[in-house]
Amino acid sequence: MDDEWFMREALLLAREAEKLGEVPVGAVVVKQGEIIGRGFNHPIASHDPSAHAEVMALRDAARQIGNYRMPGCSLYVTLEPCVMCAGAIFHARIARVVYGAPEPKTGAAGSAVELFGLAHLNHHAEIVGGILAAECAGIVSEFFARKRVRPVAGANA
Repeated sequence: MDDEWFMREALLLAREAEKLGEVPVGAVVVKQGEIIGRGFNHPIASHDPSAHAEVMALRDAARQIGNYRMPGCSLYVTLEPCVMCAGAIFHARIARVVYGAPEPKTGAAGSAVELFGLAHLNHHAEIVGGILAAECAGIVSEFFARKRVRPVAGANA
């Protein structure tokens, strides 16, 4: 199994978010080649601003292993993590973050800000971006394009 395989698993979870009307982002936590945590965006339905895919996958993984620290683990997420998720990743001690599409408005791995490269922080993760980027970006773009489409008054459907 490789980065693309795990990113495809995260994309399946992003589709779950999409079905619920949530921004389609999915994430998995991997330890020694095995998925130990899964999550997808659902802050709207859960009324929880922290219910991002990364946080949900970290919570799931922590329950599975009985520890909030995950050294040696990788997190795969379809969209570049935001500042909040970067903080959770730091606290979980994730060793490697692999993301699909960059997020120019809120990305904390170099697109909007670069938190993972701050030398004075007590934890550093390897960052790999652009895995299945077109597919990961496409699902989000299509989601928002559908949201912007408004029926024309008087038009027959």
